[in-house]
Amino acid sequence: MKTLKGPSLHLAQFGADHAPFNSLDGIAGWAARTGFKALQVPAWDSRFIDVELAAASQDYCDEIQGTLAAHGLRISELTTHIFGQLVAVHPAYDAMCDNFAPPNLRGKPAERTAWALERLRMAAQASRRLGLSEMGTFSGSFVWPYLFPFPQRPEGLIETAFEELARRWLPILDACDEHGVNLCYEIHPSEDLHDGASFERFYELVDQHARCKMLFDPSHLVLQQLDYLAFLDIYHQHIRMFHVKDAEFRPSGRQGIYGGYSGWMERAGRFRSLGDGQVDFKAIFSKLAQYDYEGWAALEWECCLKDQEDGAREGVDFINRHIIHVTERVFDDFAGAAVDQAQIRAMLGIA
Repeated sequence: MKTLKGPSLHLAQFGADHAPFNSLDGIAGWAARTGFKALQVPAWDSRFIDVELAAASQDYCDEIQGTLAAHGLRISELTTHIFGQLVAVHPAYDAMCDNFAPPNLRGKPAERTAWALERLRMAAQASRRLGLSEMGTFSGSFVWPYLFPFPQRPEGLIETAFEELARRWLPILDACDEHGVNLCYEIHPSEDLHDGASFERFYELVDQHARCKMLFDPSHLVLQQLDYLAFLDIYHQHIRMFHVKDAEFRPSGRQGIYGGYSGWMERAGRFRSLGDGQVDFKAIFSKLAQYDYEGWAALEWECCLKDQEDGAREGVDFINRHIIHVTERVFDDFAGAAVDQAQIRAMLGIA
């Protein structure tokens, strides 16, 4: 068995336009003082990394690693969720997704997607230069608006969408393979890869690509009322990244999974800071130890109630308390006895 690494901190929710959260050196110093051992760096946030330069320059990547090492930190993974989101965008989301792209590409869906695909290739190359083996992302979505349709979905709609999704992602998976990086799709509502069944559909269409992996975040499975422990049993061989994020689901006579269009504060399903929700992390960390997960446990803070710095500080202690340092001994070894094959046959009554 292997002991997983952690805690790491996903920076996406912590970047800001004021110190210490507006530069890699500043946020690294704060994270180290808070107790984190690594940073999960969003490749789209230029305050922390220039992904184009990182893809081209080993010196620049060495400089990034030196900046973190000066604070006793390292990079656990790069994430590319914003780029991945732009790989597949339903027209209903065009205006909102335009905000993820450079201004000159807004209103140009084809050019926007081409830009995102190139950024994903750059991030894979940057990951290799940084000595990383895993990269997180979103799949994007063509058919999320048709999740629970009326009128009924026309025959072939889902099949066509997933065929196109696979066609767009296959070259990126190949690029990741070239650079020795696993591409870990976060299983997430609003993405076409939002549960195990949708992942399996995609996985078959990319020919069971060796680099097609998962980012496991139990909070998104709680909000879907999916059995996240059984999910680990089924898909543990695919899971290469782990977001430690809590959630709660409290349905009422007024709303359930769909939330009634309410804001996060009023929804039946809400993200919470670690320890404040319903996720059984003791069982999750136990299963990850059982299945030899050797990646990072990365805190992703999303909470509609608690201050993020409080959530980060409490999250460090929470993850440290849940990491299982796996044993190298079998607990009942003390009672063992050496028995040869002849004795074994005699024990079984085999002549």
